[in-house]
Amino acid sequence: MNLALNHIQHIGIPVTNLEVSESFYNRLGFRNIMGAEFIHQGEKGQVKMMERNNMILEIYQMPEKELAEIRSRKNGHIDHIAFDVDDIDQVFSEIKKESFQILEEAPVFLPFWTKGCKYFNILGPDGERIEFNQIL
Repeated sequence: MNLALNHIQHIGIPVTNLEVSESFYNRLGFRNIMGAEFIHQGEKGQVKMMERNNMILEIYQMPEKELAEIRSRKNGHIDHIAFDVDDIDQVFSEIKKESFQILEEAPVFLPFWTKGCKYFNILGPDGERIEFNQIL
């Protein structure tokens, strides 16, 4: 199979409160570039596309009857989103200043890639893990 895959176009994240999630991603430097309603099984849901540089996150809130399943999950609907950074220590310092819920006490080294990488995670409002990663 020869597919022309260029890059991740967007990552979709189901959320339980669109406004809370929009505010969370705004704090990370994302801005709303598109908002819309959609119909799912006869009921209205809402979506917002959040952009930062060349990254787009689609946050969407399903109709009320579908939210019970989302609310029952403890760890969000994705394992994690990883953002590439140039200076993991600087990013850790900035994130720490903003009082996000950081899961590690400091950036963690992994023996991945040629020289390794360092990462840390924060939690989003629905339990999704947001990873910051520097390939060394």
